[in-house]
Amino acid sequence: MTKKILILCGGISKERAISLNTGKEVAKELKKKRYKIKICEPDKELVKNIKSFKPTVIFNALHGQFGEDGYIQTILESLNIPYTHSGVIASSIAMDKELSKKIFLQNRILTPKYIKYDFDNKNIVKIVDKKLKFPVVVKPINEGSSVHVYICNKKNILKNLKKLSFYKKVLIEEFISGREIQVAIMGAKKLGAIELKPKRKFYDYDAKYNPKAKTKHIIPVRIEKKYLDKVMNIALLAHRKIGCKGVTRSDFKFYKNKFYLLELNTQPGMTKLSLVPEIANYSGLNFIELIEWMLNDATSNR
Repeated sequence: MTKKILILCGGISKERAISLNTGKEVAKELKKKRYKIKICEPDKELVKNIKSFKPTVIFNALHGQFGEDGYIQTILESLNIPYTHSGVIASSIAMDKELSKKIFLQNRILTPKYIKYDFDNKNIVKIVDKKLKFPVVVKPINEGSSVHVYICNKKNILKNLKKLSFYKKVLIEEFISGREIQVAIMGAKKLGAIELKPKRKFYDYDAKYNPKAKTKHIIPVRIEKKYLDKVMNIALLAHRKIGCKGVTRSDFKFYKNKFYLLELNTQPGMTKLSLVPEIANYSGLNFIELIEWMLNDATSNR
């Protein structure tokens, strides 16, 4: 019997364009293998569309708020249909940068020091200078793909915080310089790692998705084996402690022989510029094999 795959993509987050691209790339590969495909938006017709199509598995290609924060997962759980990536609780924890940091720290995983800011504190510059030191990174607590992330000094932090005032709460985090290393986990397997050398100040939204940004991808990562083993072990530990399933990607900074875990992504992109497919390909797993593994994992884990 031909498997029916509903690909959920688009959505209302600021990562909508990336999600649509992920959905398109996944659909193109699955059609080559003669799967029956339906691409669907998470709109008011979602439940009706799912019940009408009766998919074998749902490939969740959503990114950002309402897509990888436990919200859509709750709806899918109520329909009792297998879906890819992590479940409700793990998705919610990983998307919340403060909550996930607490999990990291509880498990002795090094992560940059931070302050949660709610826009009521008028002495934030002094507090940051005392507790974190400048420069710092300012970012929303619950966004992905480095959306609205700024590196700030003492002169521009208030201006950049004002840009994020509609979020109500943001994270102010110590800036860790050093090398950008990303690790992919696939179930219980340490899939591999890649190093990024962006031309921009850091690996921001443009560096991730704009081909003209010319971020250099280095694989294999040129570090001693003991350090490579260490960072992959940390990524697997974080994956397990948050309770993730399927594929995740963890973002690290490597500075003075220490790895700082910035965040864990439960639904990494699956576009031509995405890192997990690149890591998988280097490890001997091509794009369609990766996608099919995710679909099979979804059905076997639920």
